[in-house]
Amino acid sequence: MASTLVRPRSGKVIAGVCAALADRFGLSRGLVRLGFVLFGLFGVGELVYIALWILIPKERY
Repeated sequence: MASTLVRPRSGKVIAGVCAALADRFGLSRGLVRLGFVLFGLFGVGELVYIALWILIPKERY
């Protein structure tokens, strides 16, 4: 489990939000992406994704 919440530079699809959450909490990236799709059906997933995109910093190298 990673100690910080950062968006990775590799392995991301759009902005790396799902990859960051999956890596931080030790979950499958596909499972987290599926969760955002399901929440998106209710109109909440897109807003949360955009907010996290702004709040979670990019991984630095």
